[in-house]
Parts: sequence; structure tokens; C-alpha cells
Amino acid sequence: MALYKLEDLATNHGDADLKNYDARNFDVYSDIDNDKVGTVKDILVDDSSRVRYLVVDTGFWFFGRQVLLPIGRSRIDYPNRRVYATGLTKEQVEHLPDFKDLEQINYDYEERVGGVYRTPVTQAPLETSTPVDTPPASGDRNTYNYNREPNLYNTNERDHQNLKLYEERLVANKSRVKTGEVSVGKHVETETAKVAVPVEKERVIIERTTPEQGARTVSPAEADFREGDVTRMEIYEETPEIRKEAVLREEVKIKKVVEQDTVEAQDTVRREELDIHKNDEQLGDRRS
Repeated sequence: MALYKLEDLATNHGDADLKNYDARNFDVYSDIDNDKVGTVKDILVDDSSRVRYLVVDTGFWFFGRQVLLPIGRSRIDYPNRRVYATGLTKEQVEHLPDFKDLEQINYDYEERVGGVYRTPVTQAPLETSTPVDTPPASGDRNTYNYNREPNLYNTNERDHQNLKLYEERLVANKSRVKTGEVSVGKHVETETAKVAVPVEKERVIIERTTPEQGARTVSPAEADFREGDVTRMEIYEETPEIRKEAVLREEVKIKKVVEQDTVEAQDTVRREELDIHKNDEQLGDRRS
């Protein structure tokens, strides 16, 4: 079963519960003599997101070495940011293989780690301290059965309690709501319009004149007396022709523009903090 660093798995999966197991930078102590062993540098979990190992930097015992502590052999004190290694001795740490990267972990490596912790120390061995299954076939050596040794790889409520601290945060979202409506239409209005059209009318003017020399005598041939002789002249006048025609007087364009504004809001939020008491004395919340 492949192993991953807790921080990588929690980041990729966005699993908040995994982060609650984070004991990185907790000091590690041996529960035998309360000596400080080192510091938790990483936490290793398997495919099912179960914690299997704590990576301990043993700077206080063996400078520059990192070893694996099975989660079942630890007792995590979250309020005091400590991890107690159950039955861990300096001799065991000396025989543990160095941990450098995840690539080196296979069945043989984990069997070496488990073999060191199975070795009886100052206390009687646990009932399930001896493995009961056989090593896997050569083609399956990357599969390690953690269920066969629950005392090494399982957590329990007594030794691995979690205290979850919650806080409230303001979350700002946006939604579109209809705040109004603009209606643009048109209607017809009537009015009386006037237009002036110049027109022409013809009229007949009859002038009668007397010769300047007065009446004169004409010859019988010139005097042509005829009954009913009539001269006709046509008379015209202009009459206005009024009609209506539609013309495009104006064009109205309708569009929307978006204006940006920043709206600030405030509210009261709550946050849980640790209250640590030891012997009825309140201690501060120590953070790394």
C-alpha cells in the first residue's frame, strides 16, 4: 500500500479532517524516562487516508537522522504539542533504518521497522506484537499488511484524541437581483400644422381706348360689321394640393452599461481557542 505525506494528501484532496491530525513540529518524548527524542517532521498516511507513521527527526539522540515511529506506538498530547513514544529506547532508535524519502519504503523496509518495535524492551510484549502472516510473494513486496499488527499501526481514542477548533468567517458571494425596469416606447400625438402655398390666378382686363386724334373715318372695306363676332380668352388659376407624408424625424438607441462598486459588510464572527489547564493552573496556548 502506497504511503503519502499528510500535507500532500490533505492539499490534493482538500480533506479538512486530515489536517486535524497534523502533529508536525510536536516534540517527541520517550514515555520510559521522559527524555526528549526529537521532533515530528512529517506524518505518513496510506491510500485510505489512515495515519501509519510519524517521521521523527532524532536530533537530540542521533544528530541528522530521521526514523519512523508507527502511529500505534505513539500517544499524542495535542494541548501540550507533544508526542510520547511508547516503550521507545535509544537502542531501538539506533537500530531503526534511516528515513530519507518515500521511494525507499517497501515491504522489506517496513518489516525492518516493525521488527525493531516488536523487540521486547522494558515492558512485556503486547499480545499482537508478533506478526502472524508470511511475507508476500516477490511480485507483491510493496504491499504491507498493517492490519496484522494493530498495536503498531492503529489509533485509539485514548492516545490519539483530536480537539477540533472552529471559527467563523465571513464569506462574500454575489447574486443578480432585479432592481427595476426601464420601459421605452412611443405614442402618437396630434397637432394642427399650417403650410403656406403661393398660387396664381389669371384675370381678364378689358380696356377701351379712343384714338388720340379722335374718331376718324375708315373705308367700307375696313369697317367689317359682323353679327355675333366673339373673342375668347382662357383664364387659369392654381389651386393648392395638400397631402401628408411620413419622414424619419429621430432615432433612439437603447443600451445598458455596467457600473462597478465595492460594498463593504461587517459582522461579528466567533473563534474557538484552546484553554489548557494543568493542576488547576491555566497554561497559554503554545504554538510553533
